[in-house]
Amino acid sequence: MASHPIVKAMITAILLFTLLVACQTRTHQGTKEPNSTQTSLAQATEETSNKTIIYGELKIEEKSDYIMIPVTLSENSDNKDSLFRNPSSYEYDRKEFFDNLIFYRKQDGTSHLLLNKPAKITSFETLEKKEAGKPSTYFFLYKIIEADTNADKKIGYEDATIGYLSDLSGKNLQQITPNNAQMLNWVIVQSIKSMFVKIIKDSNRDQKFTEIDETTYIKVNLDSPSIGTEIISDDMKKQIKSIGK
Repeated sequence: MASHPIVKAMITAILLFTLLVACQTRTHQGTKEPNSTQTSLAQATEETSNKTIIYGELKIEEKSDYIMIPVTLSENSDNKDSLFRNPSSYEYDRKEFFDNLIFYRKQDGTSHLLLNKPAKITSFETLEKKEAGKPSTYFFLYKIIEADTNADKKIGYEDATIGYLSDLSGKNLQQITPNNAQMLNWVIVQSIKSMFVKIIKDSNRDQKFTEIDETTYIKVNLDSPSIGTEIISDDMKKQIKSIGK
């Protein structure tokens, strides 16, 4: 019977091994390790869900089939307070911008967004192009900041501000000023169906817009809007400088 203790030990070892394997299997099935994609999606969802959507006051153009609804994403309750204090303003104070604009069609309730990428809309207004013997054509003019061009890790009025035009439905969005510049002001010359825009360029490439940077005017054709062309030639600039010596 000397083998009896050995048999008993072997049976005990087999039972313990079976129990250990069963526990590991249940643990593996119950807790799956998340992959990096799942983690990134979860983080992005959490970041988005933490933001509050704030809707500005409706902008209604009777001549348009669409109603415009300004949209802001905010993590700061102070931003919401500023909207309630100044609900009729379509341009925020120097710290706040619109993140997007909703265009809601009056007749059937269909809607779409102006932007399909992250950006900050600093202002928008309606333009009118008049032409003798024809109905007026209307546009929306937007000032939009698309990037942190001065590398201070925030979007602000010190960054490049780009001019865009769209029709009153918020479609056919077209850039009209160059990327590395700020749109300053503009005027429409109805007789030639054109818009003249004053811009300041980061001419010394120091990622700032200051008084030592070059300002110029560009001409935008309102019949087929695109990034405008400068109207003051390099030769003219040289003449101005030579005369001023």
